[in-house]
Amino acid sequence: MSLIQLLGVILGKAATFFSLSIVIIAVVLKGFDDPEPTHLARMTSDIKTLEENFRQKNKSCFILGASGETGKVLLQELQRRNIFAKITLIGRRQLNFEGKAGENLVQEVVDFEKLEDYAAAFQGHDVGYCCLGTTRAKAGTEGFIRVDHDYVLKSAELAKAGGCEQFHLESSRGADKSSNFLYLKVKGQVEADIQALDFDRYAVYRPGVLLVERQESRAGEWLVRKFFGAVSAVCSTSMSVPIQTVAKAMVSNTVLQSEHKFEILENKAISTLGKSDTK
Repeated sequence: MSLIQLLGVILGKAATFFSLSIVIIAVVLKGFDDPEPTHLARMTSDIKTLEENFRQKNKSCFILGASGETGKVLLQELQRRNIFAKITLIGRRQLNFEGKAGENLVQEVVDFEKLEDYAAAFQGHDVGYCCLGTTRAKAGTEGFIRVDHDYVLKSAELAKAGGCEQFHLESSRGADKSSNFLYLKVKGQVEADIQALDFDRYAVYRPGVLLVERQESRAGEWLVRKFFGAVSAVCSTSMSVPIQTVAKAMVSNTVLQSEHKFEILENKAISTLGKSDTK
């Protein structure tokens, strides 16, 4: 047997082993899956009609974190489905768009350290979306808390004072204000603090690992996303979700006539809602 043939055999066996491992792991993770949100499947059966009804109300919205991975996809989804008469981006810098992508957008540049001075930017919106966030590795402990808690909460307070009725917050699977892990504790705390503001409707999205090719990505993060991407190809799991699905879920949930004033959508519910506009 030649060296090339030997390498082919080795690689073939490695590929088979990897595939079997993915299937086994997928089956194990299936046991940790969220319960099937059957009520959401029923509610989204006529999503196109709900969108049209919502569109006719000429509502406006704002997005926090439109320069981030989820925020960018969320903006694209809102523009594609065209349910708002006006979309405002609130951020620390002006964003540049190619072609017609920036048409009919309002941009408000703010200093998050002095948000009280920019209260006007948060006035007159019906719906608010928050995808704002950073990482401890990038901003340090204090910086992470300031962005993911303080900036987010202050923005929600200003939005509520400005007449915003709905607030949609991207959080994280496992968020818990009592957690011993800083990331999950901060996410859980800001969820609770915003709930206390008493919006007419408040939705929290807790996705698992976001399947996306980040512009800034460490090797470990890349491996985790590739692993869960392979597992998701075998079966759905509570551990991961494509970022496009999260954006679709946030838009679909906006137009639903939910009976709940406050709701937490775990990964399975996000996946269900994220597929609703394709029906």
